[in-house]
Amino acid sequence: MSFFTSDQFAAVHKNNLNNLAKLSNTTFEGIQKLTELNLQAAKAAMADGQAILQAVSANKDLGDVLSFQGNVQQPAADKAIEYARHVCDIATQAQADLAKAVEEQFEQQQRNVQAFVDAFVKNAPAGAEGISATLQATLDNATQSYRAAQAISQQLAGLASATFTVNPGAATGSDRQPTQR
Repeated sequence: MSFFTSDQFAAVHKNNLNNLAKLSNTTFEGIQKLTELNLQAAKAAMADGQAILQAVSANKDLGDVLSFQGNVQQPAADKAIEYARHVCDIATQAQADLAKAVEEQFEQQQRNVQAFVDAFVKNAPAGAEGISATLQATLDNATQSYRAAQAISQQLAGLASATFTVNPGAATGSDRQPTQR
């Protein structure tokens, strides 16, 4: 006795290929965004470096050069923090998109497994109630475990995202009061 036909297997296979394509596209979109961000950061760093070189070479006084160098550090730290925030935003969005796709896959697979269990229970011989109950309990436990893992994953993603939303001054130490010597 077979519960699935070759058409059903073909449909499942086609669905899995579509899901793989969706996950691949989502991953490549995230990589593309990161690449674009890195190119923008590299261009900005090169432009900033050229501006600094021009400013330093225009100054003849060593005191002005040293003063200028001291003024460059804070903007560079702020830019680094902003870059990290953009990376976190891109990663968070990609994670959310992937999580949504996985959730859709899980829901579909759960429906497929539930249909299998229902077909098994319907066609089971007399006296197989224990096996049927075990199959249903296993499916319910797997669903509960997945939901718990999903909740933990969402909490960890939220924690990671919150880490990059700190005050830029706090991260660089510029919000501290000057110490008396």
